[in-house]
Amino acid sequence: MSVTTDPSRGPLAGLRVIDAATLFAGPMAAMHLGDLGAEVVKVEHPRRPDPARTHGVAKDGVNLWWKTLGRNKRTVTADLSTPGGREVMLALAAEADVVIENFRPGTLERWGLDYDTLASANERLVLARVSGFGQIGPYRSRPGFGTLAEAMSGFAAMTGEPDGPPTLPPFGLADGVASLATAFAIMVALSTRDRTGRGEVVDLAIIEPILAMLGPQITRWDQRGDVHPRTGNRTSNNAPRNTYRTRDGLWVAVSTSAQSIAERVMELVGRPDLIAQPWFATGVERAAHADELDEAVGTWIAAHDRDDVVERFAQAQAAVAPIYDASDIVDDPQFQALGTIHPITDPELGPLRMQGPLFRLSGYDAVIAHTGRAHGADTDAVLAERGFSPERIAALREEGAI
Repeated sequence: MSVTTDPSRGPLAGLRVIDAATLFAGPMAAMHLGDLGAEVVKVEHPRRPDPARTHGVAKDGVNLWWKTLGRNKRTVTADLSTPGGREVMLALAAEADVVIENFRPGTLERWGLDYDTLASANERLVLARVSGFGQIGPYRSRPGFGTLAEAMSGFAAMTGEPDGPPTLPPFGLADGVASLATAFAIMVALSTRDRTGRGEVVDLAIIEPILAMLGPQITRWDQRGDVHPRTGNRTSNNAPRNTYRTRDGLWVAVSTSAQSIAERVMELVGRPDLIAQPWFATGVERAAHADELDEAVGTWIAAHDRDDVVERFAQAQAAVAPIYDASDIVDDPQFQALGTIHPITDPELGPLRMQGPLFRLSGYDAVIAHTGRAHGADTDAVLAERGFSPERIAALREEGAI
């Protein structure tokens, strides 16, 4: 089978996406679509760019997060609250397949950019509305961020050491999960549109996708009346399952979700006697004896260097992974074989590397055409393509609409 790296022939080639969202969940969903060949136009306020451009670390004054989040997107400025900005948005939406927005519910309506208005010029348009709490309900107008979703979903309550406080992740976990859910919802809406000929409105609340990822906690509460406890690196489902320090001061993680793997681990660390214990027969019972199992596994691992631990586990067909930081990831042969890390040249930073698309297709090798571009870099070109004359573009700029 021939493989193409031409985005114009990618699986989503021809799909036009307007990314009018800010920060992470919505823009990351647009990034996923752009990775697979969709034409993505990023719309930002002319004087208040997406705050993601200033989040996180920088090098020589150049933000690094935006280089990834803004990749494969053309950038346009428009103040959607002005008549001129509304004109620009309607022109973009008229030729788009998808608009992604994350304004507080009611904002688009206040600007005269509600779905009925957008659809009047493009009945096939899919509008993906991403907000903290959704378009309905008593919290709909509250500011909403991923941190609040991590708190309200139960994630923080079940994360951390048993005697410690609820723990939040040090990155946008809920936003990342919501971005995948948004991209999936958009593709479902497009599939529906292809059958009906009419667009759809997606209402995605960031508090919901992460809740769906956290297992049967709701059913557990409904049926047993108890909640998932904080267990640190352990789990109540099986043991041994933890992180362990090696002789050379590094760390590995061990998982024994399958009974056969648990038995192989105990054989490897020289404690086959534990396999014969009646409680060893199920994951839940093993979890009740996690102290004893951790002692056996941790003692053996502490006597070996990390590379030796990984090799011995691999030979035993037992599940282990070294705990990596970024420097380890870029050098790992498995990530290299998968092509996970993509090299690209940035006009400001020169050669750089970033993580690539989420998966591979047999007929398309996704590429990063360019990193995140400067604020408004493509405004004139994109508007000219949609019929705006140089004079009209100049007038809109004079008005402050772009």
